[in-house]
Amino acid sequence: MNGTPLTDMLARRRPGYALEQAFYTDPDVFRQDMETIFYRDWLFVAPVCELPKPGSYITHQVGAYGVIIVRGQDGVIRAFHNACRHRGSVLCKGSKGTNPKIVCPYHQWTYELDGRLLWARDMGEGFDASQHGLKPVHCREVAGLLYICLAETAPDFDTFAALAEPYLAVHDLSDAKVAYESSIVEHGNWKLVWENNRECYHCGGNHPGLCRSFTDDPTVTGIEEGVSPPHLQAHFDRLEAQGYPSRFRMSEDMQYRLARMPLLPGAKSFTMDLDPATAKRLGRVRDETAGTLLKYHYPTTWNHFLPDHSLVFRVTPLTATTTEVTTKWLVHKDAVEGVDYDLNRLTEVWIGTNDEDRQVVEDNQKGINSPAYEPGPYSPTHETGVIGFVDWYCNTMTRRLDPVVLAAE
Repeated sequence: MNGTPLTDMLARRRPGYALEQAFYTDPDVFRQDMETIFYRDWLFVAPVCELPKPGSYITHQVGAYGVIIVRGQDGVIRAFHNACRHRGSVLCKGSKGTNPKIVCPYHQWTYELDGRLLWARDMGEGFDASQHGLKPVHCREVAGLLYICLAETAPDFDTFAALAEPYLAVHDLSDAKVAYESSIVEHGNWKLVWENNRECYHCGGNHPGLCRSFTDDPTVTGIEEGVSPPHLQAHFDRLEAQGYPSRFRMSEDMQYRLARMPLLPGAKSFTMDLDPATAKRLGRVRDETAGTLLKYHYPTTWNHFLPDHSLVFRVTPLTATTTEVTTKWLVHKDAVEGVDYDLNRLTEVWIGTNDEDRQVVEDNQKGINSPAYEPGPYSPTHETGVIGFVDWYCNTMTRRLDPVVLAAE
């Protein structure tokens, strides 16, 4: 940060403009981002369908924290720090699997799926196993999507869940399976990944496949406040009359948003031929012109929920200039590859789009790395979503780094 406190950098930032270089390059800013946002907020991890039975688990790394998410014998999904209470060894080394118990590979300390320590060999008469259970991580589910929070005291989740649940419920994500998963590392700061996602100003010049079905209309892709334009209001009203929550809803602090937006005329899904990607539909949306339910929740996820299948995306910062983006294509659990859907046809639009976005973000990062970089203005027409993201980031960081607020907490 060249000796400049982050609070001063936040105070002098120019609204409506990109951030100064250090926000996208400096390891100290990255450390503050992790400590102030990623270690304190609710983070999307995975769809619930990845944990179908007792003993099913997934692991996830967020900065310094490794986490196990596991379904217990009672059916409840819980999260724990992926560290043995003996000498700290990693417990689960794989990304996913199924185990009847959690057993440390180092000295075989054995834990129940609810985190209780069941067995530890030769620990002496005074050893109290009840004091050495796994350390819990906050874990919540909303309509088939799992979130965790690493903070000791988690922020409110219920307000978001109450808003999102009816929008998501009609997509029956508990009946899903992951048809395909892709993880790519983009050589760009996590904020650049999000800024690129929050606008379609770049789409026409970079996403030929996506632009066959998805519009670059800024009233669809942006977050302009006020009355919805007539064509969108008519779309919302028509779908809500059929029982599909659709109208634009956003939290006051802009951290999350939901809206069921139309695709281009004739497009029924994200496919090159514009027809549904799978014959066995996921969910109860029967109107093929419903478009896509757009949902984002900072700092980790954006999503598309369509009448035939769903896509969930997860953003995980790795370093100041590298970010992992994981995409999962969800189809009905009974859909058969090669019968109900062709995997290439299902995935080709977003595999291509993700790679194109990776190139865009990496070019953006390379330019920002130059000593000649100077923040430029955002388009007030096409980049309201970017402005909203940057405002959310700066307001959140400012509030949480404010010594008065910290003292009150």
